[in-house]
Amino acid sequence: MTRTDHLEKNEEVLRSPGRWLALAVLVLAVLLVAVDATVLGLATPFLSEDLQPTGTQLLWIGDVYSFVIAGLLVSMGSLGDRIGRKKLLLTGATAFGAVSVLNAYATSPEMMIVARALLGVAGATLMPSTLALIRNLFHDPRERSLAIGIWGAMASAGAAVGPVVGGFLLEHFWWGSVFLINLPVMAVLVLVGAKFIPESKNPAPGPWDLPSVALSLIGMIGIVYGVKEVAAHGLHVDMAVATVIGLGALTWFVRRQLRLEAPLLDMRLFHHRGFSGAVLADLLTILGLSGLVFFLSQFLQLVQGREPLEAGLAELPAAIGAVTAGLIAGTVARRFSVRSVVSGGLAAVGLALAVLTLLDRSSGYPLLGASLLVVGIGAGFAFTVTADVILSSVPREQAGAASAVSETAYELGAALGIALLGSIVTGVYRDFPTPPGVPEATSAAAHESLGGAVEASAALPDATAGALVTAAQDAFTEGLRIAAGVGAVVLLATAVAAWFLLRGQKLEEGVEHP
Repeated sequence: MTRTDHLEKNEEVLRSPGRWLALAVLVLAVLLVAVDATVLGLATPFLSEDLQPTGTQLLWIGDVYSFVIAGLLVSMGSLGDRIGRKKLLLTGATAFGAVSVLNAYATSPEMMIVARALLGVAGATLMPSTLALIRNLFHDPRERSLAIGIWGAMASAGAAVGPVVGGFLLEHFWWGSVFLINLPVMAVLVLVGAKFIPESKNPAPGPWDLPSVALSLIGMIGIVYGVKEVAAHGLHVDMAVATVIGLGALTWFVRRQLRLEAPLLDMRLFHHRGFSGAVLADLLTILGLSGLVFFLSQFLQLVQGREPLEAGLAELPAAIGAVTAGLIAGTVARRFSVRSVVSGGLAAVGLALAVLTLLDRSSGYPLLGASLLVVGIGAGFAFTVTADVILSSVPREQAGAASAVSETAYELGAALGIALLGSIVTGVYRDFPTPPGVPEATSAAAHESLGGAVEASAALPDATAGALVTAAQDAFTEGLRIAAGVGAVVLLATAVAAWFLLRGQKLEEGVEHP
């Protein structure tokens, strides 16, 4: 097929209902990544019992995926602009499915950490490709806003489907089964996507600069690792070295981009106030939310005693709110203003997190369910509109790089949030007083993680076991309350910042010609 034939075929897809079929395939990738992120939290108690990770290893299992994906997103987004976003998406989807099998059959904490890291490499190819392809599929700004809303809604739906499907699997199969659900989704994505997704890329991209790729990866991982270590263990030499290396690599990366004729990331994108404000809002919002999201499933199962499926269903209000808000966010932002929708949504999330500081072991579900619904609605409005702002701020040929910046903010925020807020929960938890009569070895195991405490208590007399589990649950809940309070402060401050940074920002109205 000639280049002209390719262009005619692509234009036919863009003019016909084929663009909506292509969107349906693209959101499968979003669904997959969201499901993968949420089922891990649900499977954590079972994984802890089987692999017996230490508290630090458990945090690495939770956040190494985000570390790697954050380090590679910009590079992969730029690679998609160069070799073709469809090609990168389908290649990454195939790899994601294959590495999911490795996650499912991990036999040690170390193997699980490596498998999660490899999943991050594959995952880095998916998210920027999907948003960039949406930018090139939809030239009508209102259609694009709806498409981005559907994209975001599917991410939220994945957050809901993940716990429910994962809960069902965990009640009937072993924990590794939650990763195998990726395989059929990937198969559909690859087979159908090959037919319906049109290829797009930068027509004059320049070479892919490998030194920039290495600097980006080293810089992001170094900084995130440094933050994680200082949050968990305080200031020490390893943390300082990692942070200095990370800052040095990122500084070198930025200076190199400014000199290159065809940079991996065009730093001039950040001159656009709306682009920079939207990216910063995404990063801080996810930072404030991620600690709660990571530990909520453990609270529902190990503190309140819910079965995995019940715990998954308990988290549904957040997804319902996010799906609903995401689908109407573009219309609401045009009716009122970008900054009022984003700031209002973030403020709502902050207030809901503040309410969660009232949680205790015996809290009824109405308090939690109502708070999660508000979190979902606020996040759905904010994330959908900021994604639209980011995509509409750049030329179509740079859509991959811009999408990657957006996703990097998301993943970096998740990694930092799990590191900082997760370390708060872990730090508070490890300080709980050991009840009298608990052997030293049992106490040490119990202080590693809440799952470890529940497992260790099985060998104790009933009264002593009950006292140990209660003390551990109270400490875990106290840590969760503090993390929710810190998250509330971050979200409310971000709402104020977004109000000023997004001043005068509007969503596009006129149809863009390809």
